[in-house]
Amino acid sequence: MHRVALLSLASFILPLALAAQQPPTVPHDSVRGAIRAVNVRARTLEVTTGVGFALRVVRMQVPAGVPITDRNGRQGAALKLAELKPGDVIRAAFGGRATGFVAYTIERVGRMEAGVEPAP
Repeated sequence: MHRVALLSLASFILPLALAAQQPPTVPHDSVRGAIRAVNVRARTLEVTTGVGFALRVVRMQVPAGVPITDRNGRQGAALKLAELKPGDVIRAAFGGRATGFVAYTIERVGRMEAGVEPAP
């Protein structure tokens, strides 16, 4: 009888204990914008995004296994974090964790170029 009660209790508590160990995550989001800063040592990336005057900066961690690709280079060519530079336009999928945003995928889609002033 004790064995049945113990197994019943364990089958109730075990799923709760396992769920409590999972890191809290927020459903993933995506951002498209220009890289503001890259810190290779800390593996972070800051992206400026927005519309018109409503700009925001998204700072995210970039774990070592995150795929970074270049749309304009060889299709699907892998890049290293150090190859991303300020001014590169990227699209990144990311999610929220207790430590902040974490990137899942990054794709370089272009580069911001300085505008040319028209002749007077």
